[in-house]
Amino acid sequence: MIRSRSTLRREDIVRDVTDLLGPDRVDTDEQRLREGSVDRFRKYTAVHGIYDGPLPSAIVYPSSTDEVAAVLEYAQRERVAVVPRTGGTSTEGGLEVLVEDTLVVDGSRMDQILRIDPENMMVTVQCGVPLQVLEDTLRERGLTTGHSPQSKPVAQMGGLVSTRSIGQLSTLYGGIEDMVVGLEAVLAGGRVVRVKNVPRRAAGPDIRHVVIGNEGSLAYVTEVTVKVFRWYPENTRYLGLTMPTFDAGVRLLREVVTAGFRPSVARLYSPQDARQHFPDHPQDENLVVMAVEGPQPIVDATMTAIEEMVARVEHVRVPGERIRSWFEGLNWGPAKIEAEKQEMVRTRHLAYTTEVSVDWSRTTELYEAVMDRIRTSFPRAADLTLLGAHSSHSYQTGTNLYVVYDYDIACEPRQEIDEYHRPLNAIIVEEALRVGGSMVHHHGVGKYRTPWIRDEHGSAYHVLAGLKRAFDPENVMNPGAVFPVDAEGSALLEAPAPSPAP
Repeated sequence: MIRSRSTLRREDIVRDVTDLLGPDRVDTDEQRLREGSVDRFRKYTAVHGIYDGPLPSAIVYPSSTDEVAAVLEYAQRERVAVVPRTGGTSTEGGLEVLVEDTLVVDGSRMDQILRIDPENMMVTVQCGVPLQVLEDTLRERGLTTGHSPQSKPVAQMGGLVSTRSIGQLSTLYGGIEDMVVGLEAVLAGGRVVRVKNVPRRAAGPDIRHVVIGNEGSLAYVTEVTVKVFRWYPENTRYLGLTMPTFDAGVRLLREVVTAGFRPSVARLYSPQDARQHFPDHPQDENLVVMAVEGPQPIVDATMTAIEEMVARVEHVRVPGERIRSWFEGLNWGPAKIEAEKQEMVRTRHLAYTTEVSVDWSRTTELYEAVMDRIRTSFPRAADLTLLGAHSSHSYQTGTNLYVVYDYDIACEPRQEIDEYHRPLNAIIVEEALRVGGSMVHHHGVGKYRTPWIRDEHGSAYHVLAGLKRAFDPENVMNPGAVFPVDAEGSALLEAPAPSPAP
């Protein structure tokens, strides 16, 4: 726990924010404060009713940008830490409370779809609009955002933008950073800034990207405008096939993408990972799944080209209808999350993932290095019940690697994250950095991956640190997220020493 640098007592903070927002938008219920002190993937302790970290002083629910600004102005003036939150689906500790008497600022009540503009193919929403609600509304009009993370039933737009989210259809539509046209955000201290909606600009650096992916460490996203696309559900086609080696699957994905074709889904699963989705999957076979969507002529041409590439490699076909059925049930919502929690308590079993990105030329090397190092050097390797990986987002220059690991927990709940997740996470991140990849592809830095943020950016960390110095000098915005902190709660903003010349 990091002590608050504010001179105010908890009851003072609660009184002040109640005066700002009104009693109906300030929650001090003890159980909800406990739940608000962690994010979804601190869940093993939480499902056992264990909350060892500091509790927030309150959870506040602003209903407008002006109210967000008022809260952030107060927080900076009084040096009260804040954790911005909307959907609450963070997976890397990004919503964990590290500083005592933090305010959790929850934008979920800012939930209005402000404007659908089919002529200019944009939609503008407040930060608390659930993605599922937005998608359902757009699809009634024959439109889609193209954004479809597994968290779609529960994720909200502000969180998706602030964590630099990506969806399952990214090979066609891109990540959230490719979809955002403009946005509104509140900086530490309460200054409201707006990036207007334009197709493109060359007026200096693209300042959207100061906000996109900041994880609440620099700004609070209050409004966002994203592109929309025409929706052609009747044209979607699926393809599945098994391949003898992971490397062969990587080479097929690369061939499809670098040839200029854009299936909406292009995935490769190792045998172990494939079997958790298809229990009867062959023991030693890797699985490739693809989906193609869009206007019918584009779908036909893309699928024809992919079929020609597939015909040149060793494979066995999997019925497309089986892939469709699996894919349509892949997302998780409140019911699945609750069932998973109950299962964890009953079985003392947990599933985690760590995702990174890497160039095509080193993808197989990274996969094999991670598998080997975990099997041979992870002290609790005997407790693993699943170890595998998949690639689910590919680009002209490379792909991502999504390492999955399930384990039986042979320790007390408080020890689980340090005995299992942290060392496994470290192996994967360290190996990705070793081969020149990125330590995180889309789940964000949160508070679990900050130990490597300066290694990730190297000398360019100076630029990132400069943003923190400029926009949040008191480090009240989500302390510990993206930027590591010392024992006093100050952000560590020095770049690592340069490597010696070879």
